[in-house]
Amino acid sequence: MTEAEAAAAAVEADADAAEPLVRRAVERGVATLTLDSPHNRNALSARLVRELYAGLAAAGDDPEVRTVVLTHTGGTFCAGADLTEASGAAAPDGADGPTGAAADLARLLRTVVAFPKPVVARVTGHVRAGGTGLVAACDIAVAGPGATFAFTEARIGVAPAVISMPLLPRLAPRAAGRYFLTGERFGAAEAARIGLVTEAVEAAEDVDRVLAPVLDGLRRGSPQGLAESKRLATAEVLRVFDRDTGSLAELSARLFASDEAREGVSAFLERRDPRWVHH
Repeated sequence: MTEAEAAAAAVEADADAAEPLVRRAVERGVATLTLDSPHNRNALSARLVRELYAGLAAAGDDPEVRTVVLTHTGGTFCAGADLTEASGAAAPDGADGPTGAAADLARLLRTVVAFPKPVVARVTGHVRAGGTGLVAACDIAVAGPGATFAFTEARIGVAPAVISMPLLPRLAPRAAGRYFLTGERFGAAEAARIGLVTEAVEAAEDVDRVLAPVLDGLRRGSPQGLAESKRLATAEVLRVFDRDTGSLAELSARLFASDEAREGVSAFLERRDPRWVHH
């Protein structure tokens, strides 16, 4: 059984238990996958990731689909890793401890980068940590005025290790150095300036207006033309994944297992400053 088939089977098993965390719709050649997990700000829980795989698999198998739009409900696009799982409060299904969780995230991001159809991020809310890696893995990203971004890993004692693979080939080096280290929040215009998103718009109603010609252009592409053009554009990012996934997954696991990270995650979940903060 392939990973996509396993994900689809797991999602089907989940269906009777709860509402889906990733909603799917197809219209005029565009498959829209909507992250809909408001209870944890669309964090990358094991179940949400399974459903995202299943949505991608369905879009990949549909000959009428030319592109995938990844979007969200609520005020957060994706908050990154589900820290309740990372803390051990609820171990991720199928993950072999921290190393497995990091490898699973790397596998998801590589799947988006290598997906044979273009993936477009429609971002109108907050993006944090691992969520920025998901945006960077997409081929095109449009962000509205409500979008904010931050690499918050250093603030909880870890580093943007796995997500650096899609991020660093796209980001301006000086900007990556600053925002990886400081954890500062920045808006859509700055995200466009440094290469994290393709375009920023000033009014919320303009997001879909800007996306309209993009999606029209993608609808006009042939399956082969789109796949091979995407392959050219993502070749360097995929080389980084092939070279660095093992070492960066190990680094992520080692950091999450450290005393500092345990303190950082606990402080985050308890809504307090970790012990190293100086006021």
